[in-house]
Amino acid sequence: MSDFKKINPSDINESVFDLIGKDWALVTSGNSDKFNTMTISWGGAGIMWGKPVAFTFIRPQRYTFEFIENNGYYTMSFFDEKYRDALKLCGSKSGRDIDKVAETGLTPAFTEDGIPYFAEAKLVLVCKKMYAQFLNGDSIVDNDAVDKWYDNDFHKMYISEIVEVLTK
Repeated sequence: MSDFKKINPSDINESVFDLIGKDWALVTSGNSDKFNTMTISWGGAGIMWGKPVAFTFIRPQRYTFEFIENNGYYTMSFFDEKYRDALKLCGSKSGRDIDKVAETGLTPAFTEDGIPYFAEAKLVLVCKKMYAQFLNGDSIVDNDAVDKWYDNDFHKMYISEIVEVLTK
C-alpha cells in the first residue's frame, strides 16, 4: 500500500459514470490465501443510510460470487487504460479455469485487514457489505430497458459501505 494514500470518498475527483461504465473495475473478494477477481461495468456510488456506498451487481454463476457471499468485504479496483487487456481477460475467463493473476501479470496487494486489491490500480474502494438482494422480474418497471439482459438470469445487488478509498 506504500504507493497509495487514503482519501475520503467525497474527495474522489473522477466521474463514477466513467470509472464504472467506461473504464470498468475489478471486483475482488477473499483473503491472502484465496481470492478471485472479475471485471464489472455495472454499478454506482452514492449515499445510503447516511454512509458513502457502492452498488455492485454480480451474477451467481460467476466464481467471484461465492467469494463475495462468504466474505464481509470486497474491493473495487480501477485502472488506467493500459490495463484494458487485463480487464478484458478477467471479464471473459473464470478463475475456476485459469489463474487470473498469472495470466494478467497484476500484483495482488492486501489492506491491513487482508482484503485483496491490485497494486497497479489507480483507485481502490474498500467495501463492506450492508445489503444484498437478487434483482427480479417482478420488480422491473421498464421492460424495454432490460429485455436484452440475460433472459431473466438476474444479478445479485450488493449495497456496500465504502470504508476506505486508496488512490495514487
